[in-house]
Amino acid sequence: MAVPPFTYPRRLLPLFLGLFQGALLFFFALFVTYDEPSAQAEDTSLVANQVYSTFPFFQDIQVMLVVGLGLLLTFLPRYGFSALTHNFLLLNFSMQWALVLQGLLHHFHHGQIHLDLHKLLLSEFAAVTVLISVGAILGRASPCQLLVMALCEIPLYLASEWVIVTCLGVLDVGGTITIHVFSCYFGLGVSKALFRATERPLHPKETPTTSSDLMSLVGTLILWVFWPSFVAVLCQPGDAQHRAILNTLLAMSAGAITTVVASSLLDGDGKLSPGHLQNGSLAGGVAIGVVADMAVPPAAALALGSLSAVLCVLGFRFLTPLLARKLTLHDQCGIHNLHGLPGILGAAASVVAVLVAPKDSSGSHGSQLSPAGGNASAVLEGQGGSRGAGGQALCQAAGLAVAAGAALLTGLLTGSALRLPCLARPPERLCFEDSLYFKIHDQAESPGPESSAEEGALALKEQV
Repeated sequence: MAVPPFTYPRRLLPLFLGLFQGALLFFFALFVTYDEPSAQAEDTSLVANQVYSTFPFFQDIQVMLVVGLGLLLTFLPRYGFSALTHNFLLLNFSMQWALVLQGLLHHFHHGQIHLDLHKLLLSEFAAVTVLISVGAILGRASPCQLLVMALCEIPLYLASEWVIVTCLGVLDVGGTITIHVFSCYFGLGVSKALFRATERPLHPKETPTTSSDLMSLVGTLILWVFWPSFVAVLCQPGDAQHRAILNTLLAMSAGAITTVVASSLLDGDGKLSPGHLQNGSLAGGVAIGVVADMAVPPAAALALGSLSAVLCVLGFRFLTPLLARKLTLHDQCGIHNLHGLPGILGAAASVVAVLVAPKDSSGSHGSQLSPAGGNASAVLEGQGGSRGAGGQALCQAAGLAVAAGAALLTGLLTGSALRLPCLARPPERLCFEDSLYFKIHDQAESPGPESSAEEGALALKEQV
């Protein structure tokens, strides 16, 4: 019997990953080392304090990305193994790839890259962009396509971040613009180019079940609990970090309540949609990131969280079907509603926050000038008056335009590259199926009578 064309590159994944890991091992052996230990006792104590203050945040972010985000993606009932495993694989792959690129670009001195926890944290922030972007094509792309997408997206994200933060001086401590907006529109660009202009009916395996929705909601709760660590970890320790945690908690709390209100009002029977709860409850954390460490009043954080939740719910109810119908744009996880719309709202809020920032607040909060954050007025003061509030507001808007425009353009180019036949894109009728990538014992031992010969062969042989 002839082997189906889709099974030809089934060994491409282990070969690709093996070569990648081997190349990185060789690179680390030659060029990567740890920082030299401090000779003075006070320096040792300072380093220890920095590690102990950062590592709890780092652990929280690990739980968010590995457990919370992984479970959030399990709403597809027959794609749970794949969603969890591919999320975990992409996190490790993208983190190592970003660590190499960031080291070569920013930390390569005297032939060595000195590794520390802060550099590892920045590489995980870069990996987040990939984990968000793949939500647009979840279930319809092979692991090889996802890895190639990560290989392309990481350097593009680093270039975008450098332009936005270093060149434009955009304030974005929580990655609202640099991470959420960029990754959203990159993923949508990939989806548009990969699936072209074909309108796709609802796939029979695409409808969530009660158990898959419940598992996804557990992921939402984990993300909700640990989200303040993601926003606050890069803030200046002290008042700015404290302010970021408080603002994030307020925004997410308001967003959770508003999601219930909006979802209930949009349903004729007043019932709640699991999809709205899974995403709208997190929208406040996306929107607040860009202004979290600024001197915004608590009421503003509550309002921003509520508005972002309303936008997210309305996006799922009206905008996603409209984009699918008019633009044939496929967005499997609704990343435009959770990351795109709240990200744009947060960027607009940062423009307002910069314009209305009190001129005398820089001395009272002790914030330092840093690309990662700081009070808006303190940043303006730190730039020596060369850029006033109006100039900084324009830069915030320009940063949003750069993130969305560059992401959409590069996403379209990347999506076109992912159409290569050797990357093993699954046939439409076999999408959203764990048995393509995992040995599912009950299915492998006794395939159901409804399974075709091709699907049975793929379930047993396909190890992509």
